[in-house]
Amino acid sequence: MPFEVLAFVLVLVIVFIASALRILREYERAVIFTLGRFTSVKGPGLIFVIPVIQQMVKVDLRVIVMDVPSQDVISRDNVSVKVNAVVYFRVIDPERAIIQVEDYLAATSQLAQTTLRSVLGQHELDEMLAERDKLNDDVRKILDSQTDAWGIKVANVEIKHVDLDESMIRAIARQAEAERSRRAKVIHAEGEEQAAEKLMQAARILAQQPQALQLRYLETLTAVAGDKSSTIVFPLPMDLVEPLIQMTRGSKVDGAS
Repeated sequence: MPFEVLAFVLVLVIVFIASALRILREYERAVIFTLGRFTSVKGPGLIFVIPVIQQMVKVDLRVIVMDVPSQDVISRDNVSVKVNAVVYFRVIDPERAIIQVEDYLAATSQLAQTTLRSVLGQHELDEMLAERDKLNDDVRKILDSQTDAWGIKVANVEIKHVDLDESMIRAIARQAEAERSRRAKVIHAEGEEQAAEKLMQAARILAQQPQALQLRYLETLTAVAGDKSSTIVFPLPMDLVEPLIQMTRGSKVDGAS
């Protein structure tokens, strides 16, 4: 065999081997099709793909962070809001991710948008603002169950923003102010009730000893006298006046007789 032919064949072999070798990173997998039919999933590391006969589709197994565009949602109490979220997912089955769906990224994005509108539309505005963890978990479970057939695992869903109209923000502020006012009135009423109960108990104790009432009265006069006002007006207890009245009536009777 001439040297030129041998060299040509050697070059063809080298080119064939070079074109057949592929290097995949640790987070990559190759879905191999032989004459159009699925054969295997290879990687990571050095793999061999027969040119022309076999085709390779590379799949990334790392977690993908997908931003869900802002969605117009009407809550159960007929409030229009705009909600956006972020979805964390990854491919766990490269075969199904390539064969079962044309574009798993676009499919997951569209499914996340429709699921977000569907789930949030079943809740009231107060629940959207106060129970985000529960809503995040509900959306994640639905997405995970529906994308399982595509070999995709949804790890987490986070609602980022719930945007309201200015009129709705003012209405919520008025509602919060009314709620705080209601709580203040309830606390004040509870305080009055407790004070009345204590006063009733004190009155019962003082009623058992009239002298204690007189001492309490004198203590009140002492506290009032400590003020710098020039005039002190205080009620005179009937217990002190009654003996004087009786004495006056007795003297009048004696004089008339």
